[in-house]
Amino acid sequence: MKRATFLLLAVAPGLGLLGAVRTSPARTTEPLPVRRDGATNGDVARAIASVTAVATPIRDDRGEVLRRLRHGAHGTYISEILLERDSTLVRWADRRGVPLTVWVQPQSNICDFSSAFVQEVRNAFDEWDGLRLPVRFAFVDDSSDAKVHVTWIDHFSQPISGRTRWARDDDWSITDANITLAVHHSSGDLLDDDAVRAMALHEIGHLLGLDHTTDSASVMAARVRVRQLSDADRATVRLIYTLPAGPVR
Repeated sequence: MKRATFLLLAVAPGLGLLGAVRTSPARTTEPLPVRRDGATNGDVARAIASVTAVATPIRDDRGEVLRRLRHGAHGTYISEILLERDSTLVRWADRRGVPLTVWVQPQSNICDFSSAFVQEVRNAFDEWDGLRLPVRFAFVDDSSDAKVHVTWIDHFSQPISGRTRWARDDDWSITDANITLAVHHSSGDLLDDDAVRAMALHEIGHLLGLDHTTDSASVMAARVRVRQLSDADRATVRLIYTLPAGPVR
């Protein structure tokens, strides 16, 4: 079974997060410049129209997938994800009640590292977990027991402050993932607790299969100016987890 690895980056100037560059062993794909005009029905209609003609989606009926999209797209940024990913959705497979194990590095000798950062990351996971998706989280003390690892770095050499890397299988289901969070901006300034939590919320969104949105009120905006999930964040991830992973066209 082939595995493809994808990398997503986040930069935090102040509280801003920027980036989302996905890389595979074969190529690098830059994000498409997608505009959101406030009245998203046009974008949604174009995205849905673009998935009506080529192939049947895996493990599901195309008509049912389109029905779910039409019914659930309002108030989401699913159109931007479909346009960004060439009408393909990536997500974790349903876990059938088995939680996804998460290990957060509990200690570090990085200058200015605080145990409060660990709690902020856990709080971010708890906020996503509160949505009661088919994928739930459980923290473990042993990193070898975890499917998801969160580790710390002093700073990135690039102007970024967070990075998510996940692998998927041939069915477009995510199989494992790693999140790396910086303690300092690339400029050397310390990230405060709120910024760490905002970064973690953003990166966990990528972990769950979300891409960026141009909706500045959402935590998945390319530059995050909020500290909590928006209604659109919640609605979009909930919709994704009612749809099958893979091409929807």
